[in-house]
Amino acid sequence: MSAAARPQAQEQSAAKRFTRIISDNRVGLLIMITVLFVTIGSLKPMFYSTDFVIAPMLTNIAIFTVIGLAQMMALSVGQMNLAVGGMASAGALATGIVLQRFDAPLVVGIIAGVIAGSLLGALCGLLIARAGVNAFVVTFAMNFALLGLVPTVYSWASPDAAISVDTPGLAELGRQTLDQVCIGAMCGPKGVPVLLLISIVAMILIGALYSRMRVGREILLTGSNDQAALLSGIPVARRLITVHMISGALAALAGIMLGASTGSFTPAIGQDFMLQSFLGPILGGTLLTGGAVSVLGTMLGITLTVVIRQGLLIFQVGVEWLNILLGLILLIALSSDRIRTVVGQRNALRQTLAKPQPPGPGAPPSDAAAAQMESTR
Repeated sequence: MSAAARPQAQEQSAAKRFTRIISDNRVGLLIMITVLFVTIGSLKPMFYSTDFVIAPMLTNIAIFTVIGLAQMMALSVGQMNLAVGGMASAGALATGIVLQRFDAPLVVGIIAGVIAGSLLGALCGLLIARAGVNAFVVTFAMNFALLGLVPTVYSWASPDAAISVDTPGLAELGRQTLDQVCIGAMCGPKGVPVLLLISIVAMILIGALYSRMRVGREILLTGSNDQAALLSGIPVARRLITVHMISGALAALAGIMLGASTGSFTPAIGQDFMLQSFLGPILGGTLLTGGAVSVLGTMLGITLTVVIRQGLLIFQVGVEWLNILLGLILLIALSSDRIRTVVGQRNALRQTLAKPQPPGPGAPPSDAAAAQMESTR
């Protein structure tokens, strides 16, 4: 490359990088979150209250991010988990029973709840992968089964259909902020809940699964094309079971986090998880057809919806309008995902048609070939 052409190539490369950054929906989400945060805070300064707004908002972001990751796992293979709410409630129930009945340590109770959620998810995955039942039907039926089973067990375990425990560390886990956690004279930032650390750890683990581990890459290949994955030697059935097992475990973890933040485990845990579980991944760039996920995008999508929710509550907008707005956001996100898929398919088709096709055995020679033949005569 000549010295004169090198600056032009560098400018083109920089322009491509800038275009790629701007077209990244995570950048758009971050810009929207920043604009909303500044605008709402300017109109309502109480929005910046650390104790009354920021800390509860970050708690919701932490819980909803984990439930968004649970749904993202199912979406990564082109399926969905409609039982995330029920699995969250079942996981919280298992934790509450272990802590109350057996007076177990907090870590043991959390592990028991996560195992309960993973077993429910594995059961769904087994029915989907081995029996060939549609994921929508299986998870929908599981959600209805848990909707009746969980309250029944609660009524058996506790007379007031709620499990309240005073296990050491539970209250600190659910309601403590990092400024109350000190190592010597050094304390954490004010208003940041401890629960946010759990969601960050979950994001790191799930991100490493997809980017660093062979299992994660096989899951994405299964989501892109399960038949091609099967022909490539990937154990598709086992990967589907793994996906739903991890999805159930994450849903149970989100339910436990919600129970810890409220101080009790009730059948109401998980009732409002369904919408949030779809909003985060879809807004963040996870494809409904599978094969592409975004862990950071899921957290940013959740953050956007939580900021909108908190802003509307500060402006005293009714819950009905809040649900309407969140539903519209989900509808727009689903539409944009479908439009993005169709546009990508059309662009790929145009590129395929634009490539020069080699002439067949009986095809007439091209103009260049005819001129060459004429010159050799």
